[in-house]
Amino acid sequence: MASTVIITGASQGIGKATALRFAQGGYNLVLASRNVDRLNAAAQELKLIAPRVTAIPTDTRDADQVKTLIDRAISEYGSIDVLVNNAGVYISGPADSFTLEDWHTAIDTNLWGYIHTIHALLPHFLSKGSGTIVNVSSSGGKVPIPYLVPYSASKFAVTGLTQSLQSELSPKGITVCGIYPNLIKSDFMERAIFRGKDEEDVIARRKQLEQVLSVPVVEKPDDVAKAILDAVKHKKTEVIVGSAGASVFSNRLFPDLLQWVMRRTFKNSDKDY
Repeated sequence: MASTVIITGASQGIGKATALRFAQGGYNLVLASRNVDRLNAAAQELKLIAPRVTAIPTDTRDADQVKTLIDRAISEYGSIDVLVNNAGVYISGPADSFTLEDWHTAIDTNLWGYIHTIHALLPHFLSKGSGTIVNVSSSGGKVPIPYLVPYSASKFAVTGLTQSLQSELSPKGITVCGIYPNLIKSDFMERAIFRGKDEEDVIARRKQLEQVLSVPVVEKPDDVAKAILDAVKHKKTEVIVGSAGASVFSNRLFPDLLQWVMRRTFKNSDKDY
């Protein structure tokens, strides 16, 4: 009998690449995303590979929608083996330029979305004494990044969520793993939020990120997908993906220098006082 995985943010980018990897590994797929058209299109592609595929449009910020997702998945498949929390949003700009709505968007998507799925699925994992939770975080959940404060705050919270859950749940047969990539060359720019001192600053920040993503060595969604599947297979609790390792290592050895470099790199029109 095939194992079953639930993947959020599954219609594109890391989520879709992860779904493909799990399909190739013989898993049943439960795919969740807000974008209904893209979600259904991804599901149709994956049905050619996976034993079974179910697409359930879900906004993970909404606890009721997430409960429906989990209840339906358990009802259709009987048992869920893996949860991959991946849905997220990138947000960039000076700290004083963000509205409270921006803060809520970052925290509600990147943190509460993960909490909602875990809260809904955890009783099922506990009842069967097994399961794997994978939280896709970021190097920004290990290294403080100026001008990404709401994003980095949400990802540091995911790191704490992941590590504390792993400590509590590992004796109960449940593995909790954090995945930490750097920026990934994917279509997350469509949903990214940019703020600045003025419109010129906003445009400059967007162009700066586009330039970074155009560099050939930047990792791709499949690099993260491979790391996720490997983590599940080998019950890993933490994977730092590719170039993120250099960021984490540099922050340990030269934190002040790294922070100075990042401030100079990302401040754009922001001024030192």
